[in-house]
Amino acid sequence: MTMAEQVLWKQLRGSKLGVHFRRQHVVGMYIVDFVSLKNKLVIEVDGEYHTDPNQQISDIERTAYLQRKGFRVIRFDNEQVLTELESVMSVIIKSLIV
Repeated sequence: MTMAEQVLWKQLRGSKLGVHFRRQHVVGMYIVDFVSLKNKLVIEVDGEYHTDPNQQISDIERTAYLQRKGFRVIRFDNEQVLTELESVMSVIIKSLIV
């Protein structure tokens, strides 16, 4: 896991939010960073390479696939997780309520 993924995992693991998350979990043809299967919520933490145009196309296809499988997908970049953790957690909590 990247440093940002480790930081976020510390916040998600052990059902700290009242929701069980799995990390590096297979969903169909992809391995997602974090997922709550019960809530059908996928959380992706994107590193620098996600700014590459080809990777952005892959990310769009990946998100569309996961959405077709019934998952909501939220994405954060590494910098957001490392510098704005409180707001990242707020977005995640709000996504769990929906």
